[in-house]
Amino acid sequence: MSTLVFLHAHPDDEASSTSGSIARAVHDGHRVVIVFATNGDHGEAAGDLAEDETVPMRRHREAAESGRVLGVDRIEWLGYADSGMTGWAQNDAEGAFARADVEEAAAKVARILDDEDADILIGYDWHGAYGHPDHVRVHHVAHRAAALARRTPRAFEVTMNRDAMRALMAHAPGGQGFDVDGPMDDGNPMGLPESEIHWDVDVSDFLEVKRASMQAHASQVSDIGMFMAMSPEVFAGSFGHEYYVEPGRPAGMTQGWPFA
Repeated sequence: MSTLVFLHAHPDDEASSTSGSIARAVHDGHRVVIVFATNGDHGEAAGDLAEDETVPMRRHREAAESGRVLGVDRIEWLGYADSGMTGWAQNDAEGAFARADVEEAAAKVARILDDEDADILIGYDWHGAYGHPDHVRVHHVAHRAAALARRTPRAFEVTMNRDAMRALMAHAPGGQGFDVDGPMDDGNPMGLPESEIHWDVDVSDFLEVKRASMQAHASQVSDIGMFMAMSPEVFAGSFGHEYYVEPGRPAGMTQGWPFA
């Protein structure tokens, strides 16, 4: 059995992008650790926040519930502040992950890798799938952490399959509702073309767990609310597969399970 460490930028990123893989890994008997770089400070504030409850406090609670649903073994927080989207004033705020020293942040992750004697580390593709500054920083921190670890783990980058998303949008009711080839937060298109992806992981057997993981982050109404409103068929088409780049692997996408 292997130990997998997933490095995510914000609470709820684990649910939308990798919870199917997490659920399968747990089901197969692997040890799974989730590391959150930020506290999700700039997420939506729940309407039922208690007087002494902050957004980060709620998001910690929701992440813990997501982890419970998925069956993960450990959750860790690096403690950085959410940097917000590109161009926000929060990008330059004290403690923002987007301006974190890569060596310092990577050393924190490497300590977790060493503590776990981790076999696998999963971060994000080169532009964090849609250009969010914190996602881009995760890419750099993950690769540096892998290099710093006592035992170098296999490195993977979760991404989105731009070609599959384009096809999905073409068949969506009403036609093209979202242009995956248009500029995202950093000016680049969404995700990566299929030709740059190495692994297509079918997680359709774990869609109910994935849905429950997303539902745990109920305060994030704009995204999670939209996902929960999808019909079962649309949800399956949107979230039934998860995609990964494995740096150094020859070109070509394989449908299979990379985390053996």
